[in-house]
Amino acid sequence: MKIIIHGGFFSESDQSTEVKTAKQDALKEIIEKSYSYLKDNSAEETVVYAVSLLEDDELFNAGTGSQIQSDGKIRMSASLMNGQTQKFSGVINIQNIKNPIEVAKILKNEDDRVLGGNGANQYAAEKGFEQYSTETQKRREEYEEKLKNGGKGTVGCVAIDKDGNLAAATSTGGKGFEIVGRISDSATVAGNYANTFCAVSCTGVGEDIVSNATAAKIVTRVTDGLSLKKAFDKTFAELKEINGFAGAIAIDRDGNIFHQDSEPTMVFASFDGSELEVFE
Repeated sequence: MKIIIHGGFFSESDQSTEVKTAKQDALKEIIEKSYSYLKDNSAEETVVYAVSLLEDDELFNAGTGSQIQSDGKIRMSASLMNGQTQKFSGVINIQNIKNPIEVAKILKNEDDRVLGGNGANQYAAEKGFEQYSTETQKRREEYEEKLKNGGKGTVGCVAIDKDGNLAAATSTGGKGFEIVGRISDSATVAGNYANTFCAVSCTGVGEDIVSNATAAKIVTRVTDGLSLKKAFDKTFAELKEINGFAGAIAIDRDGNIFHQDSEPTMVFASFDGSELEVFE
């Protein structure tokens, strides 16, 4: 059993040492809780659990604390993929939901498994999800002052359970101040992908991740026989060719954990039951 989570990027230029420490502490607490949960639950259930904890922490740009778009509203996206069943489910630009990843979870049982905008909102309401404001004072202040230093705050989790099953989940509040209708990578296979060989969750600039098909490329290359490291090396070399900004976390079927970012510093933590690693 192994697990790795990410919480976007940290920039020394626009965030304080106090915020950095707070994020490190939060990731430690969340990954330890999630690993304990993994002991008695599947990889799929665990990645949803971990991402929901990240969504609930306003330090991260997903769920509570999501970025505000150009029209002053918050729209969020999230997705889930089970490596064994090969089912991908997600919501795009959903509003006023505390945990978008939970909506993605129940969508996996539907024939239509990716919903966007009003359709996603209506589906969540029909399934009993309560209306919830994810706006925080900090995000409102950023919006009002038109600060443009967001866009790299997606959260995600990849896990392998005791039976060797892999799963990945990703959630985002967007990049902030985006054009209404913009779709991020988080609810696409470019940003969140898994099969029986490997599972990957990405963060960074969604347009770059989609252009590079980052998560799907890494998983496909591992499936075709490359090591996890070589799959990352090749995919991130291609990302560099388009001056892409991204980070990714992954676990392969042998339990190897890997993470990489195109620029410092991706916020992440990994745990295998004995060794805990947290970004510095």
